[in-house]
Amino acid sequence: MKTHPYAEAAYRVVELPDGGFGVEVKIPDSYPTTVSRFENEAAAEVWISRNKQRVIEQSEPRNPFRRAHPKPPSDAS
Repeated sequence: MKTHPYAEAAYRVVELPDGGFGVEVKIPDSYPTTVSRFENEAAAEVWISRNKQRVIEQSEPRNPFRRAHPKPPSDAS
């Protein structure tokens, strides 16, 4: 199974030069990037938590042949 690109990412809240906050994201074997702009440090932390949760959800194995809804029983009387 392929690993999600952000599975090993490191996150750090940084203060931006013009005010506000950003999130520095470092992915192994890649250049770091900064996601911006957050009004406060708490908002940046919330983004980090949500992004980590999204990565976990997208990394879970899925069965592509599974039906979303079970087929109703046939009425073959």
